[in-house]
Formats: sequence, C-alpha cells, structure tokens
Amino acid sequence: MITGLNHITIAVSDLAQSLEFYRDILGFKAHVKWRGGAYLSVCDMWFCLSCDEPSPAQDYTHIAFSISEEDFHRFSERVLAQGINVWKENKSEGLSLYILDPDGHKLELHSGSLSSRLESLKEKPYPELEWL
Repeated sequence: MITGLNHITIAVSDLAQSLEFYRDILGFKAHVKWRGGAYLSVCDMWFCLSCDEPSPAQDYTHIAFSISEEDFHRFSERVLAQGINVWKENKSEGLSLYILDPDGHKLELHSGSLSSRLESLKEKPYPELEWL
C-alpha cells in the first residue's frame, strides 16, 4: 500500500545554478552534493537534483510547493526581484505564483490546500465537474 510521496527528482543541466536557485532563492535545505547531483529538502520532502539533459513538460505538468498566505506576498516579491520567469498567471483559488527554474521546470508556490480548492468548487465548479 502506498503511504505517501517519497521524493521528487528533476533533471538539471547545471548543478551549481540549480543548487543556488533551490537553496538560495527558494530556501530549500541542502544536504549533500556530488558530481552527478544533490539532495535537498523542503519541510519533510526529499528533493533530488540529478545532472542529466532536462526536458521540461510543455503541458500543464508542474510541481506546487506550499506557502502560507502571510508569507506569500513578501516571498513572491523577493523571488521575482531575482529575475525569475513567470509561466502562468493565477486564475484559481488561493494565492499562487507560477515560476520557472533555471532549466524551465514549471513550479508553483501556492497558499491553498486540497480542502480550500474543493470548497471553492462548490461555488464555482469546473465544466462537467463530478464529485466522487
């Protein structure tokens, strides 16, 4: 039986640049690095940078990280001041900032939760929404 999400690994083209982005800009904790990658964490989530040829998704696939509403605006302003690219404007429930990492991986900083999203769907359902 699956008990949770274990870790996320992304391919990166420049380990030093990606380590700087995730550690220094987003605030992940760096644990170790080696020639082919690095292990970081954000809260209890294990996050791996693996040197490879990145091929970021061209669809809506992305990784979303939680941030409190209280920290959202200050943190977003700091991230954007670093010249980080935005890939989408937020049009959904909760505060979100959609950014690209150095290799073009799509990330989201989001203040909501599954509960808050489901509550918002009661007021404004998606087309053909079906409750399961």
